[in-house]
Amino acid sequence: MKGKDERLSTIRQLIRSNTIQNQDELLELLQKEGFEVTQATLSRDLRYLQVVKIPGDNGTYIYSFSTDSSVQETSQIYIQDFLRGYLSVETSGNMVVIKTFQGHANTVCNAIDNLEISEILGTVAGDNTMFAVLREGVTKSDFEKALKAKIPGVEIN
Repeated sequence: MKGKDERLSTIRQLIRSNTIQNQDELLELLQKEGFEVTQATLSRDLRYLQVVKIPGDNGTYIYSFSTDSSVQETSQIYIQDFLRGYLSVETSGNMVVIKTFQGHANTVCNAIDNLEISEILGTVAGDNTMFAVLREGVTKSDFEKALKAKIPGVEIN
């Protein structure tokens, strides 16, 4: 019979490498790994590991760790800052021009910087406009895909 430490380690690995929405799914995965676990034991393990549910795709919730969820929550704040502040996104060559509401360019620029969009080399903000320079070889299409992946719901002109 496998021990508690091994079970906890396996739970960590399963949550990090799978999209798990409920205890039944996790219990099934643990059983495939050779663990005989009751629902009550699994609940205690999840509480011990500080497992939380965070928003996933399509309105679902998935298991994560409380430290992982703080990163997710921080990203959500940057996404909201961007969406609240921007008016339009246009590209020309390797330049991106993002028009913002008056006084929001720094906030939108900060959001872009912290979301770590690798296609962007650097940013500069004014008062109601921010500029981003794309890395060498990054196309308009590459940038648009990356931006939409990081900021769902963004509209690009």
